Amino acid sequence: MVLKTNNWKTIVAAAFVAVSLTACGTASNTGGSDAAKYPEKPIVITAPSGAGGGWDKTARSLSKVLGETKLVDQTMTVENKPGGGGTVFLAEYVAKDKDDPYKLFVSSPPILINNLKKEGNSPYGYKDVTPLAQITKDYGAIAVAADSKYNDIQALIDDIKADASKVTLAGGSAPGSMDHLISVLPAFKLGVDPKTVKYLSYDGGGEAIAALLGKNADAIGTDISSLGSYLKAGKIKILAVTSNERLGGDFKDVPTLKELGIDAEFTIWRGVLGPKGMTADQIAYWDKTLKALSENEAWNTELKANDWASEYKNSTDFAAFLAEQEVVVQELLTALGMQK
Repeated sequence: MVLKTNNWKTIVAAAFVAVSLTACGTASNTGGSDAAKYPEKPIVITAPSGAGGGWDKTARSLSKVLGETKLVDQTMTVENKPGGGGTVFLAEYVAKDKDDPYKLFVSSPPILINNLKKEGNSPYGYKDVTPLAQITKDYGAIAVAADSKYNDIQALIDDIKADASKVTLAGGSAPGSMDHLISVLPAFKLGVDPKTVKYLSYDGGGEAIAALLGKNADAIGTDISSLGSYLKAGKIKILAVTSNERLGGDFKDVPTLKELGIDAEFTIWRGVLGPKGMTADQIAYWDKTLKALSENEAWNTELKANDWASEYKNSTDFAAFLAEQEVVVQELLTALGMQK
């Protein structure tokens, strides 16, 4: 009798374990299946600026090549959300899209600068989103109209020193943001109080260049990659670039600040970021996809067409890099008296 009871208990226990394992297996497979489905609907990539600037071009190039190469099967669209050098978009994004892995965006140093600066700052920064990958690097440049009286940056700075109110600099981002820092950096390094430099901000590099060509600004500070077509068309002169050595191609004749005796450089990284609530599987998908993009010939062709340099970092390395860059930006803003 005891033996029979034990056999019955054994059979029931075995059956229970079998059912439990089946349930676990089903749950696991379901989770794996859900992960495998991502992405299963259209993806939106936002450029937090107007058309024509570096963010806009990066978002459109990224969407174009990912689609053409079939690295992403879903439809990808680009939307522009200008305002406050990216601060307006980021506030809305963090509030409304923190759990939507189908809404990504591109960014660059302003996501750090806007969070650290004193005036017009953003309460949000890279820690409020998910860094997915750095994909390019670029440099700042100071440019003037082709018919400008300025043929070298020293002459421009001499006029600023003489009377800063009579020289207008412009950029495609808010005061204290990236284009502003690029604009005032050479003068600051030569002893000018950056707070005295007259700076006009526009929503995007395209608008800033329009202001320059329309005689509403004497010079602009912006990313050099956005200036290539205007240089080729003979509409502008580029007085200096913030790289540590001369660039090639169309920019081979543009001197660096350092060779002009100004000890300064400024690298503009660009990357892809997503909402804070992304899962490990979703992040892994973009690690794999964006690494494949960085190695694709079509992407390299796109980089050359836009005068960009390739610089790939995966999500982990990109986040660590941003932590390092945050320290650098804080030091620069402190030196300029613009830190919060």
